Amino acid sequence: MGETSVIVHSDAKVLAQAAAARLVVKLIDAQAARGFASVVLTGGRMAATVYEAVAGMPARDAVDWSRVDLWWGDERFVPSGDPERNEVLAREALLDALPLDPARVHPMPPSDGPDGDDPEAAAARYAQMLAAAAKPGTAQLPHFDVLILGVGEDGHVASIFPEHPSAYETRPVSAVRGSPKPPPVRITLTLPTINTAEEVWLMAAGPEKSSAVGMAMAGGGPVQVPASGVHGVERTLWLLDRAAAAEVAPKLRSLR
Repeated sequence: MGETSVIVHSDAKVLAQAAAARLVVKLIDAQAARGFASVVLTGGRMAATVYEAVAGMPARDAVDWSRVDLWWGDERFVPSGDPERNEVLAREALLDALPLDPARVHPMPPSDGPDGDDPEAAAARYAQMLAAAAKPGTAQLPHFDVLILGVGEDGHVASIFPEHPSAYETRPVSAVRGSPKPPPVRITLTLPTINTAEEVWLMAAGPEKSSAVGMAMAGGGPVQVPASGVHGVERTLWLLDRAAAAEVAPKLRSLR
């Protein structure tokens, strides 16, 4: 497990702009080191604001987007094109404006995809996609340079909810039934998969997130507070605004 850093920004807008700049730099550095970059995207309002900020940055053109692999941390198991899909959010906010290689964009299967309305089969299909992109040999997962997560008011990340069977799952990708947040059926990367990423970024803004962030930073158990069970191999980065950081110990914060 790598180092953990907590960066607190003045408000959600500044947080989004800073996260966008950080993401562009991370992708540039990854491509300089290996020739390509890989990022796992998330959904939610904060993520949409970050994606829009990237879209508006002139520096985004310093990234060779044709050599960026895009994955998703979780998805609502609804039909293709449904506005509730995290893929749709990402495409509208950013991806449609980028010169991506379609073969490197890997959305999770929709409920009207090749597996129909069977989320277990769709999750297994995504696990196979991940394995196919891994290094030749026994690896089940490709390298993720950065994996971005939002933190829910209950401390959930991706579609891993407190005390839910998904919090115990060890397979790379899991179907989620009975989600406490609608829609009830989802697909998610599991905690073991998330924790293979080089860097994991957890983003939260607003006073409604402060309790969950505080519990996670205080070491709440990963089943009770899934966000506390997330870490990057080299770095775990908490990107917060002041309201979300209200219950984080001052000694842990770095103000920006």
